[in-house]
Amino acid sequence: MGQKVRPTGFRVGVVEDWRSRWYASKKDFGALLVEDQKVRNFIHTKYKFAGIPKVEIERTRDQVVVHLFTARPGIIIGRKGQEVDRLKAELEDLTGRRMELKIIEVENALQSAALVAEDIAQQLSKRGSFRRTIKRALDQVMETGVHGIKIELSGRLGGAEMSRREKASRGSIPLSTLQRHVDYGFREAHTTFGVIGVKVWIDLGDYSDEENRDGSDAKAGQAPQKPKRTHKR
Repeated sequence: MGQKVRPTGFRVGVVEDWRSRWYASKKDFGALLVEDQKVRNFIHTKYKFAGIPKVEIERTRDQVVVHLFTARPGIIIGRKGQEVDRLKAELEDLTGRRMELKIIEVENALQSAALVAEDIAQQLSKRGSFRRTIKRALDQVMETGVHGIKIELSGRLGGAEMSRREKASRGSIPLSTLQRHVDYGFREAHTTFGVIGVKVWIDLGDYSDEENRDGSDAKAGQAPQKPKRTHKR
């Protein structure tokens, strides 16, 4: 099976949840989609070093709820919650809608593929050796107890005249089975030689081994008796 499908998109609607949860008519769909992207770009640009792997957006008739996952919630919350209020006001000015922010802490940043890719991209931007950076990331992630990790870099590595790809992996990365929880992250490293793409896959094990997930119910062919998500689908 060719590995040309984004792992997150491959699993959305099966064992992964949607990143944006709302319904709109055909007339309004495009504008709301662009608005979601503006919100995400604004948050990622403003808080580059807050460790934000993903931003989920829910829309109701009255307001927009932004679920902001971060490894460093203190940076976003600020002293006495002043930074959150400022961000909320800026997003309301950007979209013209009533916003609600929910900050969710990422417990282990080394088990988030997006945060690992972000760390590698930052090291490459600081002219770090790509081989040493990859080896360090592999060792650190495997020490957290994951089943496997794969890293792929693409671009003018080490300032070479021709761009190329470098891959490194440890453990198992079964990309074609939906029973495994494979986290995927992509970031870009902006260097003096150009842009280097960083892809990271992390195998976190079977969905059935995780608590409070719908993957185990999907595997057993049974719907959960009580909804495990806090939002309405």
